[in-house]
Amino acid sequence: MPYELTEQKKVGLGLIGFGIFFTFLAIILFFDRGLLALGNIFWLTGVAILLGWRSTLQLFTNRRNYKGSVSFLLGIFFIFVRWPIVGILVEIYGCFVLFGGFWPTIKAFLYQIPVFGWILQYPILLINQLTKSSS
Repeated sequence: MPYELTEQKKVGLGLIGFGIFFTFLAIILFFDRGLLALGNIFWLTGVAILLGWRSTLQLFTNRRNYKGSVSFLLGIFFIFVRWPIVGILVEIYGCFVLFGGFWPTIKAFLYQIPVFGWILQYPILLINQLTKSSS
């Protein structure tokens, strides 16, 4: 089974969830530096546990991922030097560049979730129906 969740992967997903939660909470509380740093630590640890330590190191040090890795680490630096808004924006850009190759896999996984997958596919199905009926 390609999406089998072992206990280690569950812990990694939980840490990623905590990281996203703390980052969201920090943004709501006017870019609180402490919560942003805690969110980053949880998120990075969760990714490392989910993918494995060696795979994470290879992901961040791969030659074609330098742009995303540098952007993400620069964003963390900006958070620590009290520029949280700039730091968050640079981190988001770094995440999109760094994990851009995973989007098809993430999309396939999300489509398999019973109710959530149908909600995600509904706009696409509606557009397909409208284009078929208009032609």
